[in-house]
Amino acid sequence: MRARPRTTPRKAPRQARSRATVEAILSATAQVLVRDGYDRTSTNKVAEVAGVSIGSLYQYYPSKEALVAALIERHMQRLAALLETKMIEVATAPVGEAIRALLGALVDAKTLEPRLQKVLMEQVPRVGRLCKVAQMDKHFEDLLRGYLQLRQEQIRPTNLDAAVFLLVTTGAAVTHAIATDRPDHISVEELVDEAAELVMRYLRPDPPARDHDDDVQALRAPLSPDEQGAALPS
Repeated sequence: MRARPRTTPRKAPRQARSRATVEAILSATAQVLVRDGYDRTSTNKVAEVAGVSIGSLYQYYPSKEALVAALIERHMQRLAALLETKMIEVATAPVGEAIRALLGALVDAKTLEPRLQKVLMEQVPRVGRLCKVAQMDKHFEDLLRGYLQLRQEQIRPTNLDAAVFLLVTTGAAVTHAIATDRPDHISVEELVDEAAELVMRYLRPDPPARDHDDDVQALRAPLSPDEQGAALPS
């Protein structure tokens, strides 16, 4: 049985020169993945594009899988940082404004290097990084739950765990569709606005229920002279 390739780096760069080498290797990996696809990517191709020897590449990354895993982790770290920064920015904003900003940030993140993102996300299970994706999702869920908890009286859902699960799951699916499948005649801004309205219709408190007796009383109330005149056939 073939051993599973190692997907962790051999060592971390410590000096500026080695950090520059690693950055060149990862940037080259991204270029080759987008150009050739995962199956046709190789460490030799990456080293050639990066302008380093294959020996230098193997000092840090033992396999193609390790290169892709490193790119996935870097991508997730950037996405997590972007969302955390946006959550801090909207921490005191009204719910509707915060939801619109978060959805917009998600779309922006997913439209950045979309071809590379597609390749990376397809390889998450292959290189054993599902747990990293789950950790990022959990971190964002915790941030969102904290925000909504402070505004519990302003929203309809009472089960915040259910609300956060639905919001994160729906938000990820909708923003992915906007980023990758948007019709040309509809702008990103319009779709994000509509997505925010969709979410807010779920979050908004229910309107006060009308009292049945009030409805009956309104039906029984006599018409005013003007209303009686308007009701007569001409």
